[in-house]
Amino acid sequence: MSLRRGLALCYALFLIVSANCSLAQSEPKSLPLTAEVSTLPPRPKIALVLSGGGARGFAHIGVLRALRAQRVPVDIVVGTSMGAVVGGAYAAGRSVSELEQIVRNTAWDRVLADRPARYDLDFRRKEEDLLLPSRIELAVTKNGLSLPPAAAGNAALEHALTRLLPQGMRDRPINQLGLPFRSVASDLLTGELVEMRDTPLFLSMRASLAVPGVFAPVRLNQRLVVDGGLVSNLPVELARAMGADVVIAVNVGTPLAKENEISSAFGVAQQMLQILTEQNVQRSIKELSGKDILIAPDLSGISFLDFGLHERAINAGEIAALKMTDQLKNLSVSAEQYAALDQHRLEASNDERGTNKALPIAKIEVQGNQYINPKALIAQSGLQTGQALTSDQIRQATTRLYGRGDIDNIETEITDSDGQRNVVIKPSESKSSRNRLRFGLELASDFSDDNHFALSMMHVASSLNSYGAELRSMAKLGSQRQIGTQLWQPLGTSSPWYLAPSAEFGGTAVDLFQQGKKVFRVSAHNSSGTVVLGRQFDNWGDLQFGVSRRFGKYSVILPEDAAAPGVRYYDTTQFVQFRLDTLDSLAFPVRGNLVTALWERSPSKGVGEPSLARSSLTGLSAFQAGDWAGHIYGEWSRSQRGLAPSSLGGFLRLSGTTADSLDGNSVLLGRVVVARRVGDMPTTVGGAIRLGFSAELGGAFGTNQALRFGNLKQAGSAFISMDTRFGPLYFGAGATRSGNSTAYLFLGPVW
Repeated sequence: MSLRRGLALCYALFLIVSANCSLAQSEPKSLPLTAEVSTLPPRPKIALVLSGGGARGFAHIGVLRALRAQRVPVDIVVGTSMGAVVGGAYAAGRSVSELEQIVRNTAWDRVLADRPARYDLDFRRKEEDLLLPSRIELAVTKNGLSLPPAAAGNAALEHALTRLLPQGMRDRPINQLGLPFRSVASDLLTGELVEMRDTPLFLSMRASLAVPGVFAPVRLNQRLVVDGGLVSNLPVELARAMGADVVIAVNVGTPLAKENEISSAFGVAQQMLQILTEQNVQRSIKELSGKDILIAPDLSGISFLDFGLHERAINAGEIAALKMTDQLKNLSVSAEQYAALDQHRLEASNDERGTNKALPIAKIEVQGNQYINPKALIAQSGLQTGQALTSDQIRQATTRLYGRGDIDNIETEITDSDGQRNVVIKPSESKSSRNRLRFGLELASDFSDDNHFALSMMHVASSLNSYGAELRSMAKLGSQRQIGTQLWQPLGTSSPWYLAPSAEFGGTAVDLFQQGKKVFRVSAHNSSGTVVLGRQFDNWGDLQFGVSRRFGKYSVILPEDAAAPGVRYYDTTQFVQFRLDTLDSLAFPVRGNLVTALWERSPSKGVGEPSLARSSLTGLSAFQAGDWAGHIYGEWSRSQRGLAPSSLGGFLRLSGTTADSLDGNSVLLGRVVVARRVGDMPTTVGGAIRLGFSAELGGAFGTNQALRFGNLKQAGSAFISMDTRFGPLYFGAGATRSGNSTAYLFLGPVW
């Protein structure tokens, strides 16, 4: 070989290598085509465009099921709102059957709740539910009172979206998925369309789904964004820009309401929003050509918040797609071609699942906080340096912080370096929860002589100092008058020990009974001061040691001829109390336990007078079996002398017996409550509706009475319960064997 020919050959090789390197650098970071896919015969590039529509968007899963059955490939996915959620999960590697299973197993009523599931709340927040079960809250700000920024909280929504994604795909930029995907959102301040190209997959789905008034807005690259449906609910133009030859558009948007369906100011506002959305949908539909396909499932009777009707929506989507079989068959490919294309979609997800391994945490940092001590946040998350955790486990730990009740959003940044993991937690502190008012209404009636009502208010100011102190004040006006305040002061940053001094003033009317018959009505006024040293156990319970000093006055007001000068009293009580609370709901719990054990002692006031010791134990354990649920409850209380701390009578406390008419030195009660879920209230108003019954057994015994089974009274009730935003609502009727029967109405706490 001559020198000239050798140099020419070397130069040619250099050009080839240079060209290959240049091509490799210009290739996008998305998964390269497999050999099987790259050798397939030419065919049109098909884009699947999925519209927004809230719960109606579950129909997209049915469409995907029909496309799979007809072997219609999808090369591009573009989605808005719920279309972005379903489309993003599919592009990330979820199979249709996996999507169906996750949707069926998700508690959508909790996703739409205004806060995390109750058993995930901090113990202080659970305690507030027992004091005032209403969920009507307002924020107290410098500008006055305001409503929360969204009807639903972020914690349950973000957990549901994470479950939809394959493991490890949450932070994958959407331009690096095996199947090209785009989603859109709306800039809340300018009204501009925000196209998400390289946004992490989870954030792109969450931003597009931020339905105004339902889910909180999302901050994305310094822009505040909400649901993309406001500007482009069916983004056909975006699919064209991505190179689509054929568009399969699926429109599940809510149609405009008829005149007779608009009966309120809320209905008018909703119709205006639908007009704006429908206008941009019609513009997109006009861009469809003759070779494109429009699928519009029949979703009559399913609103954008009817997440419980997911099965109907999925089936409607499949039926609508199957009706287009004649048009879709022109896009069908062979079984081998379809399998190769689908495998390409799945490979990116499978590769990423293998990289989601546990690594030791080298550093944990909190950024962006204003009032909350970062050390407290790290401690409450449970994360510690040196722990070997996966990215998903770290995010699951940081979501525990939502249970505090004063954080709107949590961003968790995870970076890996040299085989170790650095974690940055970025909490968005809530303007509506740090200083808030909760309002409630309590009603109780047996439609006879026992009727009570109260207007209640609770104010909570949190993060008062670096240790996380809280000031909680309560007031009631009605049959019971009460005003009180408590300062809760942890003894250190994230310390489980705390001090809680409190003061309370109140008054009410109390009926006194003899042998079950009402003989006196007494007016009671009291004031008290209490100091508690306590220790919390994670978010499920606490132990308290306390001393209380009480002053009061009793005056007989009925019968009038028995009226006498009031009797004043004062006493000092030492007590120990243990509490456990893991219930999922106070309206009608179907999971968890509630236990309270109390021992209290009042020292003697004179020589030869014995001290007074009283104790009580209550326990409730909830259960569920399908649509049936209920609880088993037991209560025992005893006093060394005088009356026990509790009495019997009233709804679920020997139903049919006059309220609080049975008392003695010892009180014993047991009951079983079972109910079936028969419906649901509108999400904005409440939750489940249940129809049920109870079987009750109990009695009150004096000092010389033996506690025997034969002396216990038997009772039962039937009721309908509703979980409302104002608290649990019960309509019922009960009767005691060989006794009276009574109807009941309750709004408020009943346990």
